[in-house]
Order: sequence, then structure tokens, then C-alpha cells
Amino acid sequence: MEEGISRIGVSLPKSLLDDFDNIIKRRGYSSRSEAIRDAIRAYIAEYRWLESEKGEIVGAVVVIYDHKIHGVSDAIINLQHEFSGIITSSMHVHLNRDQCLELILVKGEMEDIKRLVDRISVIRGVLNIRLISAMKELKD
Repeated sequence: MEEGISRIGVSLPKSLLDDFDNIIKRRGYSSRSEAIRDAIRAYIAEYRWLESEKGEIVGAVVVIYDHKIHGVSDAIINLQHEFSGIITSSMHVHLNRDQCLELILVKGEMEDIKRLVDRISVIRGVLNIRLISAMKELKD
């Protein structure tokens, strides 16, 4: 094995791996490893962007979750109450029988919004979360 390269093992649901394999085939990747490296690079870049933003912003937190997972809806609602000082509005959408989308509009300090995003992202049953920043800084 080449020095500087580490091997890892990852457990994934079959449906997730099948979706990933279909995407990497369509995109023309030569291997799963290269596609996984690109996905990890994108994740790191997004995290670094999130960490670098400062000041007051407005934006939207988009959360997709599996509502069949016990407690996920309650946990998201409880966090919305906890962070009510930065949440201006929210909307709940039923995507299908098993999945829901929560759109949470936020306005406030980036540090507080990052805390909200971090807290939601670790809830069991959350499938995807994205912060879309509408403005970097607000001016009066």
C-alpha cells in the first residue's frame, strides 16, 4: 500500500450504496475510492466554508429526515424552540410516506446558526441538512 494512504471500512445500507454506485457510473469515476475521496473533499470544503462565515446572516436550513425514526420530529421541533431567537419561520413538507422536509428560515449571528445546524445534523433520522446563506452581512 502506498505510504500516506489509509484503508477504511464503511457500513452502508444497500440502497444507499446502490444509489452511490449509479451516480459514480454516470459521472464516469474509475472507482468507488475516487468518488468517495471527492465526496469527502466536498464535505470538508462545505464544513470549512461554514466555519469561516462570520457576522449576521439570513438564510435557510433545509432538513430532510425519516419520520419513521422514533423521536426525530420531536427533536427537531424542540431545537426550533430552543433556537427561536434566530428562527423567523419554518415549514414542514411531507415528501413521501417515509420522508419529510423541514425548511427553517433563520436570521442572526452565524455562530448561533452554525450551532443549530450542528445540533440538527447529529439527530438520528436526519438524512440531509444544508444551510443556504442568502446574505453574508446585513446592513441597516
